[in-house]
Amino acid sequence: MSHLIAPSILAADFGNLQRDCEMVNNSDADWFHIDVMDGHFVPNISYGMPVIKAIKKYATKPLDVHLMIEKPERYIEEFANIGADIITVHYESTVHLHRTITQIKDTGCKAGVVLNLTTPVSVLEDILPQCFMVLLMSINPGFGGQKFEEMTYSKIKKLRSMINAQNLNTHIEIDGGVNDKNARKLIESGADVLVAGSYVFKSENPSQKISELKLI
Repeated sequence: MSHLIAPSILAADFGNLQRDCEMVNNSDADWFHIDVMDGHFVPNISYGMPVIKAIKKYATKPLDVHLMIEKPERYIEEFANIGADIITVHYESTVHLHRTITQIKDTGCKAGVVLNLTTPVSVLEDILPQCFMVLLMSINPGFGGQKFEEMTYSKIKKLRSMINAQNLNTHIEIDGGVNDKNARKLIESGADVLVAGSYVFKSENPSQKISELKLI
């Protein structure tokens, strides 16, 4: 299966949200990546329910909602109700991870776990069979436009080995500093979903950048 591209709407022009959503709809992208930040779990605040509702109104592709928030279990139903298709929560943000993953699946959404940069993939061994996807942060979460951290490659390889050992089809998504310089190596290491924000939306031709990432 070819890899998937999920442009991060955090890097879009919010004065032209409909235009940027329609660009993603008409591009080779597969999902919309939606970063939700609360100013507690990460040092930044992004957007909440009204903006996601607006994105859902225009989006014709699945919404991949990445919750960088403390105690995400408080809001799972709400995110599902406003149109999330995939919900990923940080391993570090919820005390009862299995319960939170089950809660996501009970809403009908696909469930995933996110790991911060220095959290080892070994912590996921028991929860992997419950996960549609694992998102590995390749930067410290909280701000767009950061430099990609090279330690990500070895984490992807370890995680892909764990997934293969359990004979699972779990996706590996990478978020942070993804561009045309590292995309091929990420895929060769075992990733199959690439999130790209600044690289896409800050370019002269965002749709072309998405196509280039898709063709790698």
